[in-house]
Amino acid sequence: MRPILGAAFVAWCAASPLAAQQRAISDSDLFAFRWVASPQISPDGRQAAYLLVTVNAKHDGYETSLWLVATDGASPPRRITAGPHDGAPRWSPDGTVIAFLRPKDGHAQLYLLSLAGGEAQQLTDLPKGAGPAAWSPDGKAIAFVSSTTPEDIAKADKKDEPKSDVRVITQAEYRADDEGYLDPAEHGHIWTVSAAMPGDQPAKAHQVTSGKFDEEAPQWSRDGARISFVSDRVAESYYYPPDNNFYSVPATGGAMDTVADINGPIFGPAVSPDGKAVAFRGWINPRAPRSYNQSDLFVSRAGKGGAGGTGGATNLTADYDFAMGGAVLGDQAPPRGGEGSSPNIWTMDGKAVIVATTEHGRSNLVRFDAQTGAREPLTTGDHAVLAYTATPDARRFVLTIGDPTHLPDMYALDAQTKRLTQLTHANDSLFAKLQLVAPEDFWYPSFDGKKIETWIMKPVGFTPGKKYPLILNIHGGPHTAYGYIFFHEMQWMAAKGYVVVYPNPRGSTTYGQDFGNIIQYKYPGDDYKDLMIAVDSLIRRGYVDSTKLGVTGGSGGGLLTDWTVGHTHRFAAAVSQRDVADWLGFWYTADFTLFQPTWFRSTPFRDPQEFLARSPVRYADSVTTPLMFILGDEDYRAPPNQGGEAMFRALKYLRKTTVMVRFPGESHELSRSGKPVHRVERLQHIVRWFDKYLQGKPTTAYDTP
Repeated sequence: MRPILGAAFVAWCAASPLAAQQRAISDSDLFAFRWVASPQISPDGRQAAYLLVTVNAKHDGYETSLWLVATDGASPPRRITAGPHDGAPRWSPDGTVIAFLRPKDGHAQLYLLSLAGGEAQQLTDLPKGAGPAAWSPDGKAIAFVSSTTPEDIAKADKKDEPKSDVRVITQAEYRADDEGYLDPAEHGHIWTVSAAMPGDQPAKAHQVTSGKFDEEAPQWSRDGARISFVSDRVAESYYYPPDNNFYSVPATGGAMDTVADINGPIFGPAVSPDGKAVAFRGWINPRAPRSYNQSDLFVSRAGKGGAGGTGGATNLTADYDFAMGGAVLGDQAPPRGGEGSSPNIWTMDGKAVIVATTEHGRSNLVRFDAQTGAREPLTTGDHAVLAYTATPDARRFVLTIGDPTHLPDMYALDAQTKRLTQLTHANDSLFAKLQLVAPEDFWYPSFDGKKIETWIMKPVGFTPGKKYPLILNIHGGPHTAYGYIFFHEMQWMAAKGYVVVYPNPRGSTTYGQDFGNIIQYKYPGDDYKDLMIAVDSLIRRGYVDSTKLGVTGGSGGGLLTDWTVGHTHRFAAAVSQRDVADWLGFWYTADFTLFQPTWFRSTPFRDPQEFLARSPVRYADSVTTPLMFILGDEDYRAPPNQGGEAMFRALKYLRKTTVMVRFPGESHELSRSGKPVHRVERLQHIVRWFDKYLQGKPTTAYDTP
């Protein structure tokens, strides 16, 4: 694995002839980025399929295609589908066919591609499409999830029949960010279909489950007789702590059996090779609710009962205070390329379970003994494992790995020797031209002695003895974490002459349960103090100009940006992105409910003072810092009217220096998977604002007409 560059090596590179030929990264380099996603290893371990995500020619979207590469790393990858929106590849058990998703008439359908040759053939043709394939052990059938109903099929031929566009809303969660309004009558159910190559006509699918609850992540039993799935079978479950379970049903349909049930949620369940145990991630709901619940790794064995809500499951990681699964926050996860996967994988002998963990901003694969919880790392290093799959015997893996100076690429891993072989070099030709900055990892004591980790990026061409403007970049969540992953935004700021500091204040993940939950009922608060001490620590180093400080952040980081400029005048410029400014308005308008007392002890109509005290807009009259707001017009997670709009109106009333930049059609995912042209323009506005107020560069873009 490529190591993070040491300071001496970085200094040598800066003075080398190669560096003279390189240039700083630009905002528009994003248009040339290539993202590797959805790694899928073949059953024999000799090949891997994956998605390649690229920006389209108009820079207003992304294209995805399927690629294939040998896992010995001896030959270059080859493209196997034309795209432009293929996804979710899944190997047949004999490794001769790949099932994948391709949109048709507005819905994703399953297609089969024979590796012996020929064009992909459409397998399903359901009115509401199909989800990723789960192959039966004998390769004769495929299970998948679809929200299609028998009524949809009956109406498929009546396309001219008028349909009302009026919504009747009865549930508290009625819309979702990046998805839009939800249909409460629409539920994802399990279907099966013959996996024979369909020829000219799609095959007929069979519905296995039905009812008013959703089923997710289907998987077959080893004998092919049953299909297991995860489901939360509680009506309006937002009134209660999370508690989805693992169930199974006959493959032909029928009564459901409970396979695993704890007093809490279950994620990524995997049945052991002998069928007598299930490994899964999750947590036991505490008596007093928490705002952050860290996942542990459990094993539930058939026939064993238990107390305390464990359902007989054993917590293998009770003494390992870091998160199972999870992720490290960056702005370069594969956009529209499928989510990263963190499956639990059994070894063939059933003695161990392998899963990714996140620890101090790093993500790696770890093998846990299924009886004792004893752990052994399979990968190590200052990087992040994004997604992975394994052969049936768990001897070989393919996984995507990224670090601060490399976008993620795919690697093959031998689980016995722990040897990594790089299989793709998707961005090598571009990155060879760029002078990227390797961040410095730095720990500092906060006001109460608590150790806080931060990363520092110095400007490209950093000169000792010179003082530079600084940008404090605050992550959202609040329960997420910065770490060892590529961040275009940070690299771009460093390229433009800024020192960038991005801390993981209290409340961040990857530092344990208590560290993450310590901000419950007091966010923002002491985390703000952690951030200010990070800035103080850098100023003491002597290369930061304390009169040229900037602050920015998105989502929860936007909240903390608003809070910061309302509580200190030390910053000369600020950019608040997709923020929360009015907690009362957020409680009423966000796409998810706050009906559980995890963030607030009460409700805004019973105790508005609790919400007001923690709302940045209440302190608008204290703001003197020029403040820009970056907002997505279709952001349902942090709706603009309670965030940047509220702050903007308050500041304008007070005749403060402020500007609002709106992005049409963009959701809360603007910085990660928004239109490429919008992502680049967002970066331009942020840096232009800082250039104006921290470096005195003239611009008329924000003048009032």
